[in-house]
Amino acid sequence: MCIQEIKANIDQIPLFYFEEAGYHTYWYSAQRKGYSGVAIISKIEPKHVEYGMGIEDYDNEGRFIRADFEGFSVVSAYHPSGSSGDLRQEFKMRWLDDFYDYVNELKKDYPNLILCGDYNICHKEIDIHDPVRNATVSGFLPEEREWMTKFFESGFIDTFRHINPEPDNYTWWSYRARARSRNLGWRIDYIAIAEKLIDNISNAEIRADAVHSDHCPVVLDLKTKF
Repeated sequence: MCIQEIKANIDQIPLFYFEEAGYHTYWYSAQRKGYSGVAIISKIEPKHVEYGMGIEDYDNEGRFIRADFEGFSVVSAYHPSGSSGDLRQEFKMRWLDDFYDYVNELKKDYPNLILCGDYNICHKEIDIHDPVRNATVSGFLPEEREWMTKFFESGFIDTFRHINPEPDNYTWWSYRARARSRNLGWRIDYIAIAEKLIDNISNAEIRADAVHSDHCPVVLDLKTKF
């Protein structure tokens, strides 16, 4: 299980309950309290866990953690939002370029790569409830959507869209205007896999009925005999 935007330091997390349930847990918090952060929780103990990308600006915000298992590697990543203004949008675009380079280099050493995360971008019009009025909003800007296309064309698969071509499937809803009950959402959370794993996909789905936050879980069933 990969979690993004944990907004907690390790001393604020009830580790006992995860451990009692048989999980190994790995948390990477932001230096700023109550902000950002990612985690990986697994019943299989990884061979290695890598905290961060080695880029200070991003690592200070706790945006990337990787766990290496026998035969595959899993990343939990929290992409920045640019909705608070121009400076954060510039930061987001810089992150996207660096993330693209980093994961494509990583894939050379870890070819069975699984990238889970809140990407904070809707890729296509089908992924957002109102593509016209949101065309100039961070998260659906042309340059962000172009980056998503470039990312998937570089050798990664959008696992949900590989299984499900239907509209009205979202992973995030605003708390305003009864957006969730009206299903006025955005699909901004993805599990992307290296293209060579495409034949290992058993199922991919969005659990919109699981209400824990303004996001919902995204699930991938992957055959592990690589």
